Amino acid sequence: MKQVIKQFVSFILPLTVLILVPIWIEPNLSVNFVLPLIAGLLLMGIGLFILTKTISAFIRIGKGTLAPWNPTKKLVTAGMYGYVRNPMIIMGVLTVITGESLAIMSLNLFYWAVIFFLLNNVYFLIYEEPNLEKRFGEEYRNYKKKNL
Repeated sequence: MKQVIKQFVSFILPLTVLILVPIWIEPNLSVNFVLPLIAGLLLMGIGLFILTKTISAFIRIGKGTLAPWNPTKKLVTAGMYGYVRNPMIIMGVLTVITGESLAIMSLNLFYWAVIFFLLNNVYFLIYEEPNLEKRFGEEYRNYKKKNL
């Protein structure tokens, strides 16, 4: 039961980034054109699919979650992680936010995507990568060499 609660709580992060912050940035959502809406929804669907696959891999393979308070116990290198080191953020979250910005034609949400990308890259370099190297040692260093 405790693990289920930890997994549920870990969804606070994506819900905040993908729903709460965009609503705060663009409180008066409006759709002006059908084509950008359709393209945006398509991008959002692709991003949500990627998020589902990567979060699932963290739970099934890594035996943890995306949340720093319940990190994976095993290094996840399968699936999309076999090709990209951070598919959850780089391919999933950013695709959803970009889709949101396109769907409602919001330059402010696009700026949010850029800021989120930059913040995460700083976080990856300063905290996540050194932490993964400490936790997983040689296994992570070998993975990093294969997945620049």
